[in-house]
Amino acid sequence: MNAYLLLALLSVLGLPAMSAFGADEAILKPRVPVDQLQQVRTWKNPLPATEETIDKGKRLFEGKAFCATCHGRDGKGLGADIEPGTLKGPLPRNFTDKEWQTARTDGELLWILKNGSKGTAMAPFIPLILTEEEAWQVLLYVRSFGQHKATAVSEHQP
Repeated sequence: MNAYLLLALLSVLGLPAMSAFGADEAILKPRVPVDQLQQVRTWKNPLPATEETIDKGKRLFEGKAFCATCHGRDGKGLGADIEPGTLKGPLPRNFTDKEWQTARTDGELLWILKNGSKGTAMAPFIPLILTEEEAWQVLLYVRSFGQHKATAVSEHQP
């Protein structure tokens, strides 16, 4: 089916339009309030992206922080216990989406972990579940989705 025809069909059906790279346009909009966005985008992950810190993030993602429950162990946005079509509203974020990875800064992601994401099921995790240091570790792991391990480590080192 022609891509333009597919987009037109999705628009008529009221489904979100998808960009050429697969990211829903709403996904690319910042979740941080406009009056805080400039400051939040300056926040940088203070931890080096080493195999050790990424592994700590993975253990938190799959364990204590229970991120994998919604985002899946593969980071694609559907946990093993979630049947497609059973959720109302936005689906959990697909961390393997390179367009989304490029659009969101580490500071924005930390803000979401502190404040949740309005209009979604994403609740605040800091300080109730994670410390800020643990959150930065989780974010290093989130950044590693869809990348080769060596690339993930080298791209995020200060």
